[in-house]
Amino acid sequence: MEFTGKVALVTGAGTGNGEAIAERLLAGDSSVGLVGRRLEPIMAVCKKIDPVGDRTLAIEADVRDPAAMQSAVRHIVERFGRLDLAVNNAGITGPAGTPVQSLEIEIWKEVIETDLTGIFYSMKYEIPAMLENGSGAIVNMSSANGVVGLAGMAAYTAAKHGIIGLTRSAALELAESNVRVCAVAPGYIATPRIVKSGKDVTDWMASTHPMKRLATREEVADLVAYLLSDRAAFITGSVHSIDGGYTAQ
Repeated sequence: MEFTGKVALVTGAGTGNGEAIAERLLAGDSSVGLVGRRLEPIMAVCKKIDPVGDRTLAIEADVRDPAAMQSAVRHIVERFGRLDLAVNNAGITGPAGTPVQSLEIEIWKEVIETDLTGIFYSMKYEIPAMLENGSGAIVNMSSANGVVGLAGMAAYTAAKHGIIGLTRSAALELAESNVRVCAVAPGYIATPRIVKSGKDVTDWMASTHPMKRLATREEVADLVAYLLSDRAAFITGSVHSIDGGYTAQ
């Protein structure tokens, strides 16, 4: 029970990786504020992983809205008394196969504002709450494509690279404050959305990994939990790939 007495915030917690991460942190005995753009999926996850409702809080907030993220942090602190951990996971991919010159400006803005600026807004309000406690840990969800390039997905790739730079800068700023910041860079993961895309798609995704399979959500959640735990007390400013060897090629 490595998170007993700790309070966590997870964005994009209504499905996919966010849901698995919230469940993993709850299993480690933390209380968890689940944040999502739509309330219904967040509430459904809360009921699934915490039927009594003692240790979860569903919060409707769009990470692109700084006031909404400020309010989300405030509500978690008001409910549970503190904020110790944060996983900034909310993100979108945007279209695939679109070269830079053909990418619509509004799509570029939407991806960058969600995937990169949304993490900045989240950290802007998470960090002061952690500094007030005198400690904390943040994991920002980048991607294998935040380490290498990906043709046809310039906005997503740029945002995921930017997350790594933001993570490293914040980690250096906070290094003497007992607040750690790391990034996780997954390859393709067997989330419900990806599985629904069909066997041809998932087989192709698996084929891009030298290990020839997709990651499970639980594998990603376990890595995130380790980085948030006291076992990782000397780890900050680093990027942790979980991609079946994809970025080693």
